[in-house]
Amino acid sequence: MNSLDVPTPHIGAPPGSFAKNVLMPGDPLRAKFIAESFLDEAVLVTQVRGMLGYTGYFNGQHVSVMASGMGVPSICIYAHELFAFYDVENIIRVGSAGAINSSLNLYDIVVAVGACSDVDYSHVFGVSGYFAPIASFKLISSAIRIAQKLGIPITVGNILSSSLFYSKTDFSSWQNIGILAVEMEAAGLYSVAAQNEKNALCICTISDIIGTEKALCSEERQLGFKNMIKIALNTIQC
Repeated sequence: MNSLDVPTPHIGAPPGSFAKNVLMPGDPLRAKFIAESFLDEAVLVTQVRGMLGYTGYFNGQHVSVMASGMGVPSICIYAHELFAFYDVENIIRVGSAGAINSSLNLYDIVVAVGACSDVDYSHVFGVSGYFAPIASFKLISSAIRIAQKLGIPITVGNILSSSLFYSKTDFSSWQNIGILAVEMEAAGLYSVAAQNEKNALCICTISDIIGTEKALCSEERQLGFKNMIKIALNTIQC
């Protein structure tokens, strides 16, 4: 396959390889797990740079799963290419987050209405102020309704997309203004969705409590994230 056969260099799949609805975990192996565990007739459609993407069916509906990698720069590349070149309409990030709000516990699910950031992404819009990255109301309202229908508790609110994983950041100031948890991608995803006039949502499972030793191991994350995946897959069917 030569470069003329594919729309983008980072995904490298032929046109039509992706469904309109995409779940986007950060970890390529989690994308593989989702495809093999939840989708019927899942087919690997891309593995450029080891970033795995699959397309299959969930309850008869065409669905894709595509890994994003870690951080805002990585998810911005993959989300933009999916929106702009593969005609994807909806992306739901499904990932992990560290809780900074004392009401949250391990395995809790957070639906992010908005995503603050410690990096200014708004300069790419050429605006004279600061852009506030928010999720699609359509996807938020659907996720809330689906969670209630499935009987899965969720917390809805604002999160922080941090550019640093290993840092000595004091998150108390963020906690004081109601931020629930910290992850690394949602603000980028929401910004790219706005640029492309598409829909995005971030749903995260709490994998650790920041400031404590409470944390899930990799196997616990894999098994414990199933409720989040169920919400996301049913949300994109609405």
